Amino acid sequence: MVDKAVVLAAGRGRRLNPLTNTRPKPMVPVANRPLLEHVVEACRDAGVDDLVFVVGYRRDRIQTYFGDGDDWGVDVEYVVQEKQLGTGHALKQASPELEDERFLVLNGDSIVSPDLVERMSEVADKEDVVAVSRSDRPTDYGVVEVEDGYLKSIKEKPLETRSETVNAGVYGFGRGILDLLPETPDEHGEMNLTAAVSELLDEGEVRAVSAESWTDVSHLWDVVEVNAEALETAEKDVETEPCVYVGESTALGDGVSLAPNSTVLSGTSLDDNVSVGAGAVVANSVVMKDAVIEEGAVVRDSIVGEGVSVGVNSTLEGGEATVEVEDRLHRGVTFGGCVGDYTELSGGVTVAPGTVIGEDCRVASGCMVTGRVPDGARVEKG
Repeated sequence: MVDKAVVLAAGRGRRLNPLTNTRPKPMVPVANRPLLEHVVEACRDAGVDDLVFVVGYRRDRIQTYFGDGDDWGVDVEYVVQEKQLGTGHALKQASPELEDERFLVLNGDSIVSPDLVERMSEVADKEDVVAVSRSDRPTDYGVVEVEDGYLKSIKEKPLETRSETVNAGVYGFGRGILDLLPETPDEHGEMNLTAAVSELLDEGEVRAVSAESWTDVSHLWDVVEVNAEALETAEKDVETEPCVYVGESTALGDGVSLAPNSTVLSGTSLDDNVSVGAGAVVANSVVMKDAVIEEGAVVRDSIVGEGVSVGVNSTLEGGEATVEVEDRLHRGVTFGGCVGDYTELSGGVTVAPGTVIGEDCRVASGCMVTGRVPDGARVEKG
């Protein structure tokens, strides 16, 4: 068994703006815990308890939260990637900490199961190995070809592909991989680990292990979906007042306040000190710390950022949407919208499906909001 892992947690995650304006992507909460915490617990439960975090963007948020790892029963060391130049460059920063002959590498922003980590650890003790999975949007990842349980090719984010099998971002290597890491950026300005894996294939065999229980967060609507999936297996231990309904597959943090006739439906996480007003409904949504959902408001399929106020009788409609991200249209995604940290929606605001409102915005009463609203904007009627 391999008991050491490098966890890549340096990235910002621009496609998750505005959530990542003030927090690194691995610290985006799912089921009221950062994505990275889910990774740490999977490693620990699989017996991999010697962790090296590669940190960079907003690294103080990670280092303050996890410290030396003792609260999770693991040992955490930190190395810094000053410029985020890709996964291969990130692993190179960790090389001074890799005295072990063999080690795992995991992305800090994808949820994996302890079972997958344990299987990877067992194989990695003897062979180089890459976890693979199936995706309905394979061009967002490294696309792979597998034959008889071994990797045959890997290509990072190709423009077109017929394969639906992708790199799941969990690896097991010997120290030889460090000599193959790219020294110069590619045409996209990155030095990716997949380039080194391609060279490794030229020198020998690389096992492929199926990652059936792997969930990646690339877009805002993924946060909503992954949150709901994580809550399906969570234990609910919630005491509520009379005339309050809290459904199955929900999570309530410390200090949550639910007024009479409020409703919290399946797939919803309410973080610490969230307040839900009388008659309000929150369904299949992520609501971050200190947010206020006022009387009669409805929030569906959405993300409500830290310290946000959703005014009286305001509505985030939910349902299917078309969302533009980096000049690419994503059609038919279930996504009510995202409201960035410390934004205030006044009473009677309607937020159309797929809308992304930046942080520290103010939206006047009765407004209908669609599309993307930049940070700090003031939205008025007429």
